[in-house]
Amino acid sequence: MITFENIFETNRMITENKLDVRTITMGISLRDCAHPNIEKFCQNVYEKITRSAEFLVKTGEDIEAEYGIPIINKRVSVTPIAIAADACRTDSYVPVAETMDRAAKEIGINFIGGFSALVEKGFTNGDRILIDSIPQALATTELVCSSVNLGSTKAGINMDCVREMGEVIKRTAELTRDKEALGCAKLVVFCNAPGDNPFMAGAFHGVSEADKVVSVGVSGPGVVKHALEELKGVDFTEIAETIKKTAFKITRVGQLVAREASRRLGVPFGIIDLSLAPTPAVGDSVARIIEEMGIESCGAPGTTAALALLNDAVKKGGLMASSHVGGLSGAFIPVSEDEGMIRAVEKGSLSLEKLEAMTCVCSVGLDMIAIEGDTSAATISGIIADEAAIGMINNKTTAVRVIPVPGKKVGDVVEFGGLLGYCPIMPVRNAYSSEAFIARGGRIPAPVRSLTN
Repeated sequence: MITFENIFETNRMITENKLDVRTITMGISLRDCAHPNIEKFCQNVYEKITRSAEFLVKTGEDIEAEYGIPIINKRVSVTPIAIAADACRTDSYVPVAETMDRAAKEIGINFIGGFSALVEKGFTNGDRILIDSIPQALATTELVCSSVNLGSTKAGINMDCVREMGEVIKRTAELTRDKEALGCAKLVVFCNAPGDNPFMAGAFHGVSEADKVVSVGVSGPGVVKHALEELKGVDFTEIAETIKKTAFKITRVGQLVAREASRRLGVPFGIIDLSLAPTPAVGDSVARIIEEMGIESCGAPGTTAALALLNDAVKKGGLMASSHVGGLSGAFIPVSEDEGMIRAVEKGSLSLEKLEAMTCVCSVGLDMIAIEGDTSAATISGIIADEAAIGMINNKTTAVRVIPVPGKKVGDVVEFGGLLGYCPIMPVRNAYSSEAFIARGGRIPAPVRSLTN
């Protein structure tokens, strides 16, 4: 039974603690768009997206107005283009990205994801074309997001792709240098990528999904921090219980929005991603939750343990609130999008190496990190390989979204704007080369824990 106290509490979470639904994302299959002629394929893609998601933005706005719940983004994800366009007789998928961008602008959404390839065991011709097309595609579009999954616990790590993605990130940075390498902020390299993730830049519509689904990503780190402010000096058992209860309440808000969007659009409900996704706004930070537990500045000893507790408690609370939890679900640590993380980097308590340790227990990985523009492709590939290894061995999703900003050095700051925020250039402290390691190629075999049959 809903009481006045419940209503007042939810209202307070929204108005004072920055609770929001970060995204309504419609996943759309493009498998029925296949055609050998690239122009016909692009026409099919445009028509499928604009027809399927015609009322997505209006529906989100209507729900927001009726229930008073902020819905920050309306987004679309599609079947990985390397799969959907594999039959096309072409050497470039840039026209497909431009079509996706045009369709996204037509329906008024914030981002469209799925300019993607899944290559953990090897490449098809479509995969190779897609990966070669990424830099130009991200340079010539505004709303298109791209991802590549190059490893998994079942398959191991495709080290040929690891090498290539370091070079792709460098080319993307160079082609978007006039926008502070913004193209790299729309490119994610995954291990164990989920096919039902509603968050950008890594969203794509998995091949096992229905023709269309609606999924919701909730947020609310400010709500969790506020709850912990009342618990000065209590032990971790009580902290975990409080976070679980708070995550339950946050997820119920997302469940309401997801069910309403599904009903109004006539599209099946997919999943709730119950991630704590921060913003650059003060009071909406995962780092500040960690500090509220007693860490003087995020990155100090104890940070990884605090993040592990937070991530686990968020998942447990959310699972009680919805039967369909998926995506990434936990706590995000994107540096440029988290006011507390930015401050910790500026103070020197948070380094790239400490962030890597934190990725062992958070939802994703090294996210929205700006580094020096002259960082080599091999070094970036080495960072990707390390993150993929963490994901593969621990059977979890990990990702890398690093931004080598041309002309920038440690001490400089880059401004991306909006939810992408701003970021100090972080040092890659180890000056020694990974080039010979990355040049080997091949595959790192799957770990013994992959043999679960």
